[in-house]
Amino acid sequence: MRDDLAVAERPIQATEAEPEETRGSGGWRRNRDMASLPESYRSVRIPKKGSVIRKFLAFVGPGYMVAVGYMDPGNWATDLAGGSQFGYTLLSVILISNLMAVVLQALSGKLGIVTGRDLAQACRDSYSKPVNFSLWILCELAIAACDLAEVIGAAIALNLLFGIPLLYGVILTALDVLIILFLQNKGFRYMEAMVIALIATIGLCFALEIFWSSPNFGDVMKGFVPSTEIVKNPEMLYIAIGIIGATVMPHNLYLHSSIVQTRQFEQTELGKRQAIRFATWDSTIALFFALFINAAILIIAAAVFHTAGRTDVAEIDQAYHLLAPMLGSSLAAVLFGVALLASGQNSTLTGTLAGQIVMEGFLSIRMKPWLRRLITRMIAIIPAVIVTAVYGEKGTMDLLILSQVILSFQLSFAVVPLVQLTGNKAKMGSFVNPKWLNILAWFIAVVIIGLNIYLLYQTFTD
Repeated sequence: MRDDLAVAERPIQATEAEPEETRGSGGWRRNRDMASLPESYRSVRIPKKGSVIRKFLAFVGPGYMVAVGYMDPGNWATDLAGGSQFGYTLLSVILISNLMAVVLQALSGKLGIVTGRDLAQACRDSYSKPVNFSLWILCELAIAACDLAEVIGAAIALNLLFGIPLLYGVILTALDVLIILFLQNKGFRYMEAMVIALIATIGLCFALEIFWSSPNFGDVMKGFVPSTEIVKNPEMLYIAIGIIGATVMPHNLYLHSSIVQTRQFEQTELGKRQAIRFATWDSTIALFFALFINAAILIIAAAVFHTAGRTDVAEIDQAYHLLAPMLGSSLAAVLFGVALLASGQNSTLTGTLAGQIVMEGFLSIRMKPWLRRLITRMIAIIPAVIVTAVYGEKGTMDLLILSQVILSFQLSFAVVPLVQLTGNKAKMGSFVNPKWLNILAWFIAVVIIGLNIYLLYQTFTD
């Protein structure tokens, strides 16, 4: 059982048991100088003996931490708007964006396992200093924007559930730094366990919400089939692009490539192939759970609001206040608020961790964990506090929308390096993407770039 929970006695240092090819040459401009998340690096043992299921269970965890970013409060607004305005039609967009995410996260996990570098470190060791500096700034902006959405989401949930003013709610979210430090000191598995527990809470809340909303399941299944109407209707296309932009998160690509390295797998070709397979299973299963959450939000909005002619519901607090009277149950609104709070808290945990990974990876600096995380948290909280204090609730909603626009803009700058690096034979060796996967990955990258350019154009011209 201890091997299944897989908590090792101590993290292995970056220079231990590392094959030479991961530390120099092999197409890299610079040698790797430190492990990703050094305090947790290879701290979770994978049993060498036992069944495939036993080994896989020891690998389960990173995928769910990544999946958190696919169900954060930033996704809620686009899903609510899509369901209330267009019924179940945009379910196909959620499915397609989720399939894109499955491919990209599989590549991210593979990069970390094969090279011993997270995406930030791989960029630093591959590109020139000006390019790296630009990528770092863009990535920090994206993480701050994502963190902003999570902070605001958690603050809105505290306001709806307990009547805590938004300003105080934003400040309270800073306490998650203490939670992260406590859990990581206990062991990385404890942090994963908390994240999975919060995801299960969100899932249970939405399962009950779907039961109460009584959707037409025939129409739901039709919604998963792509419709030409999505392309023909400009308003529908705009929300569809927003769903894709809010679903595929750039910081998750950095996060996943790092946290797969918390697993102490065998550093042989066979060991790495097995680790890649387990990491892909883990992230794929977790992402389909995220698909359920996003689809559930849209289904509830379609069943409750769209069928009643309320096509104007696009904001989280508006949906909260309407659920109870329209479903005839005050518990429905409470569970919606609980799910939002769990989503916001979960996302702030992983977002703060991603901030640490990016800062260490691009800048190759060591700071005390509490200081790194405090800096990351303050970057998000300070603008949220200022806007909430000056503009109130309306300002926080506008800030939430702005955060999604920033994320859309930055996504391409994370996807392109990932696809380029995993398709480089000099760096990946026998693990390089096969031709079909490379074509698929570049196609996804081009689609994301094109859609996000269109989204940005529409946002700034409206």
